[in-house]
Amino acid sequence: MMDVQSTAAAAPRIIRRSDYRAPDWQVETIDLTFDLDPAQTHVTAVMRVVRSGDHDRPLRLDGDGLRPLSVAVDGVAVNDWVLDDGALVVPLSGAAHTVETVVDIAPETNTQLMGLYASGGLLCTQCEAEGFRRITFFPDRPDVLATYRVRLIADKVRFPVLLANGDPVGQGDLEGGRHWAEWHDPFPKPSYLFALVAGDLVANRSTFVTRSGREVQLGIWVREADLAKTDHALQALETSMRWDERVYGREYDLDVFNIVAVDDFNFGAMENKGLNIFNSRYILADPDTATDYDYDGIAAVVAHEYFHNWSGNRITCRDWFQLSLKEGFTVYRDQGFSADQGSAAVKRIEDVRGLRAAQFPEDAGPLAHPVRPDEYIEISNFYTATIYNKGAELIRMMATILGPERFRTATDLYFDRFDGQAATCEDFVACMEEGGGADLAQFRLWYSQAGTPRVTARLAHSGGRATLHLSQRVPPTPGQPDKQPMVLPLRIKLFGGETGAALTEEQLFLLDSAEAEIAFETVPERPVLSINRGFSAPVIVETDRTAEDLAFLSAHDDDPFARYEAMQQLMLDTLVGAVATGRGDHRAVVDAVRNTLTDPALDPAFIAEAVLLPSESFMGDQMAVVDPDAIYHAREALRSELGRTLEEEWRAAYAASHAERFEYSPAAKGRRRLRSVALGYITAAGASDAAALAFAQFDAADNMTDRQGALVTLVGGTSPEREAALDIFYNRYADNPLVLDKWFQVQALSSRDDAAAAVEELALHRDFSLANPNRARALVGAFGVNQRAFHDVSGRGYRFLADQLIALDKLNPQTAAKLLPPLGRWKRFDAGRAALMRGELERILATPGLSKDMFEQASKSLD
Repeated sequence: MMDVQSTAAAAPRIIRRSDYRAPDWQVETIDLTFDLDPAQTHVTAVMRVVRSGDHDRPLRLDGDGLRPLSVAVDGVAVNDWVLDDGALVVPLSGAAHTVETVVDIAPETNTQLMGLYASGGLLCTQCEAEGFRRITFFPDRPDVLATYRVRLIADKVRFPVLLANGDPVGQGDLEGGRHWAEWHDPFPKPSYLFALVAGDLVANRSTFVTRSGREVQLGIWVREADLAKTDHALQALETSMRWDERVYGREYDLDVFNIVAVDDFNFGAMENKGLNIFNSRYILADPDTATDYDYDGIAAVVAHEYFHNWSGNRITCRDWFQLSLKEGFTVYRDQGFSADQGSAAVKRIEDVRGLRAAQFPEDAGPLAHPVRPDEYIEISNFYTATIYNKGAELIRMMATILGPERFRTATDLYFDRFDGQAATCEDFVACMEEGGGADLAQFRLWYSQAGTPRVTARLAHSGGRATLHLSQRVPPTPGQPDKQPMVLPLRIKLFGGETGAALTEEQLFLLDSAEAEIAFETVPERPVLSINRGFSAPVIVETDRTAEDLAFLSAHDDDPFARYEAMQQLMLDTLVGAVATGRGDHRAVVDAVRNTLTDPALDPAFIAEAVLLPSESFMGDQMAVVDPDAIYHAREALRSELGRTLEEEWRAAYAASHAERFEYSPAAKGRRRLRSVALGYITAAGASDAAALAFAQFDAADNMTDRQGALVTLVGGTSPEREAALDIFYNRYADNPLVLDKWFQVQALSSRDDAAAAVEELALHRDFSLANPNRARALVGAFGVNQRAFHDVSGRGYRFLADQLIALDKLNPQTAAKLLPPLGRWKRFDAGRAALMRGELERILATPGLSKDMFEQASKSLD
């Protein structure tokens, strides 16, 4: 037996899409036996492997930190294997063999939370993207699909519940207080979808009857103390199963569907076939501990993971460069589901706000990459807003181009043609073309070109005829200096500037060249342009519309998103102008907000979104050089004026939004949202009773939405009520980790002068730990997006973040790397701040033992 370990290179190896090669060996079946114990788990894997094609290459089984205790081929122990860069390489001469390996792993020391690990007394797994190789040797790539049979053995008292993928096929007791359970998944799947959970759990159960009459047993498994907080998630699961049958014709295929909530999880959730594993924050909810945002998030994530059963599991991705094939499509599907559960307009606003907050800066920074990347060092770094959110916008654009009926025909074709296969983004687009009867050759550029297109629109009117001049450009991004014109589906309509009447019907225009013109005949009055209605394309639009035009559209546009967009653009133009000149004329914004706030025809949820000022970070995105201090002061000045001038209207809205008891419904959510927004503006007005009003709401609240809304308002101030509320909140929820995350987060996002110092102190708090991803994100992640505090001119914010990331990288590289991007935007800031940020990136890169996750993010951020 020879043990060969490859020498580590100076820099990690780059994986390139162009180097893809089909697997040399396929695995038809795998039988796994786990003798479970937190300190030492014994894993036996028996695989039926089949050679693919005419070659003599050996069987290569990926491994990470594993050492085989034994290797057997066709029942005979062999010694002619080697370890090469962690992988087990076994020479085989025939066309098919049975290969058995045995390894031991230690779940309780697995702080990376990838593979099999311990969390709160449970043993659980996370295998996407490359965690299965930390459990056993296997060709750990998504285009190797096998059927799995899993036998779990454990102490019955410590681990009374034993769950795995698929359907249960048997269970029983063993000597010594141990027991076993066996599961079989009849659907071939890649290794990243493998899952098991063992622990002391109880289930909230239900039965779902599919459209063909099959009964499916549903179970949401949690600790007994959390059982009462699972009803909302269970209802969301049943609703999403019905929705997918109705909207996409997709029926569930196993006899059981289980979800398990765990406290320590790098992601939001994971779609493992028949056994979804969730971060607890996306399962547990009751009015006292969860906000409306939490409730909505739970429903969306439950739906997302369920929808993956078809868009991700039944059809998976050929390689990780195709990640958006499953994630972008499934995000689009869960967005449609959420829009159907409440206000579609508000949902669209929320989705676009999220895209602009996370994906647009990504496209404009050093980590920009196409929706289908060309290369990576660590695949976990590509679970990004570009893959997910921009990927969803690509699906939305194709659906817009095709129309509802042809899009449904195309998705049916995709599901039918590639069921049981590992597919590519190109396969999906080809089905859209064939099923939808469209030519999407140029549209494919959206998958290969990074960057956010910028559209310039100029509207001319003369002699009863209007002409819209359009041009587009895609800015350079790393590795892509020159860009081709994209296909941009733009929804357009004209309104009369004097009468307010619609001058045209809405039309869909496909801008597919660098420049184009659209002529509108019979336009009797000055037209006002409504463009990119519904945010039909993920672009930045620059127009020559005046403040008067934007105010007009904010009051009269018949597309809710366009109406919201006009208000936001009016606010943004005003704020950016104030930063540039040091003076601000707020009259147009004040009048527009008054009109929206007092319009009885508008939904309170929409009003709440429309009257919110653009964030400080979004303001910075509009500037050549970001000035955090000037941005903060300009924004606060406008908030203050809106609060003072419209104080009577804010108080009326606040009073009208009060409810005697909690109710979770779209209307009630809208009222609570507007109530918190109104409270914020009353506080910004400097009202003498603002702190008392906020504390009264905090103290009397029968739900977390109102309580946290009041706490956010108080934490930004200096009143005695601030400290009282923080103490009360902490003492009430000290034993609830998910709610305590809110306590850390609200302070990390504070706009107070001492926010940076407060965060440094909170990092030393006895309840803070980098080992839990939720807690790390709540404090460190939230602070990184606190524009004012993080960018303190002293550099203390940059130093704090770097210190935390260096420490976190030793525990959990994946989580650490996802928190680094705020440092990578150094080129957008003044020379002093830029030098400080670069210095911290260089310090991170110089850290001995740096993970490849962090190496990739930090090195790219310095380019």
